Amino acid sequence: MDIRFLGFDAPILHALQSMIDPEDSDGVKSAGAPTRSYVRDARAMAATPADIKEYASSYAFVIDMPGLKSGDIRVQVEDGNVLLISGERKRGEEEKEGAKYVRMERRIGKFMRKFVLPENADTDKIAAVCQDGVLTVTVEKLPPPQPKKPRTIEVKIA
Repeated sequence: MDIRFLGFDAPILHALQSMIDPEDSDGVKSAGAPTRSYVRDARAMAATPADIKEYASSYAFVIDMPGLKSGDIRVQVEDGNVLLISGERKRGEEEKEGAKYVRMERRIGKFMRKFVLPENADTDKIAAVCQDGVLTVTVEKLPPPQPKKPRTIEVKIA
């Protein structure tokens, strides 16, 4: 919808129009509008709450995953220090012929969470366990660096 035909040609109105209608008249998407994949990923991340615990020797990421099998959940490390937990919850096979939903409250679809791991996380020692619908991903910590001992240098007389 173009509002210039109404006699309004103010920059603020053009900004409002681009927010309401992100596509130009040519069907080209506006440069400032988020992509579909970004919106999908943002929704998937917002709908997957998590608890993060820090212990003396590890970090634990706890996420509720009711009704999912281990094949439906993917745990990965991206870019060396980003923990990615993702998967898809599908509608169960319990549907019978002629049955229809009166109410659907359980969430289905893709889910995803990304966590930037701290510098002291050991990405080679990650374990994931799903028990009673709760996924626990444990990331071991690297041992603290040992302080360097001073080195004595012998002074020679020339």
